[in-house]
Amino acid sequence: MPKAVVCRELGPPEKLRLETFASVPLAPGQVRVAIRAAGINFPDILMAAGEYQLKPPLPFTPGVEAAGDVIEVSEAQGVAVGDRVIVKMRHGAYCDEVVVTPSQLVKLPSTFDYAEGATFLAGHGTAYHALIDRGQLQAGEVLLVHGAAGGVGLAAVELGKLLGATVIATASSDEKLAIAKTRGADHLIRYDREPFREAVKRVTDGRGADVVFDPVGGEVFESSMRCINWGARLLIIGFTGGIGVAKTNLLMIKGASVLGVRAGEAVRRNPALGEIRIKALTEWAEAGKIRPNVSHRLPLEDYAKAMRLLIERKAIGRVALVMG
Repeated sequence: MPKAVVCRELGPPEKLRLETFASVPLAPGQVRVAIRAAGINFPDILMAAGEYQLKPPLPFTPGVEAAGDVIEVSEAQGVAVGDRVIVKMRHGAYCDEVVVTPSQLVKLPSTFDYAEGATFLAGHGTAYHALIDRGQLQAGEVLLVHGAAGGVGLAAVELGKLLGATVIATASSDEKLAIAKTRGADHLIRYDREPFREAVKRVTDGRGADVVFDPVGGEVFESSMRCINWGARLLIIGFTGGIGVAKTNLLMIKGASVLGVRAGEAVRRNPALGEIRIKALTEWAEAGKIRPNVSHRLPLEDYAKAMRLLIERKAIGRVALVMG
């Protein structure tokens, strides 16, 4: 019988349980996918703890993205048994098989394996929405990426360089910064050795950053307001370091904007945005221009250990659960 990670009680990853379940028959228009890999994302951790904006009724299975093979189709158009696909979900990806509709499927780029496909659209999709739709990053501008070795941060480094920006990456270790450099970072800041606000001013000759990509929040957001250029855009991706407080006088003086980034919600409200985003990302992936960095691949039964890698900041890029 197929297995799934189930949340029956809100809390840390260790409260989740691996359970078997019975496959259900397909309704017309549905597709069954055998999951080969599932990506680990911070929203999964927050959702299981009851701290995310989406709160599914208990019990539920975490996981917003996966990749696998279509194994059954019931009167669904545009998909066939044997297709290698990426699966987009609001939750439910930590399992051996899922039943979805064709609108939730994206063709797996031929350049990717399953773990890369399962860790692609959430991170790179968020970075795309942030830098292009919200931040309107232009070639020649300076992009400051915090948490540059995380899943979305590393994607932002890669896309920022692809878009022609000068990319400044911050991280907590030389190992993490080395990976950011391989993905295109022009300047590297290890923030435990030098305050990043001073380093940004130094490497930009006092100009500051035009766009700030911030999945960290807290003091990082507050310090970022002190190293920005006129007309800067500060992109709020997340708050892994706490909730930041906006100094409105600093924003006014620099004519700056603070922009919230919710890539999934933006597509739910305007599906055309998602079509444009996925087309661009998959074309860049097929051309070999972008690729997730999967630092850890663990079996499904090690879901708690995999989630802990994100919580404890031990991942560089992405973490995937691998089935079979």
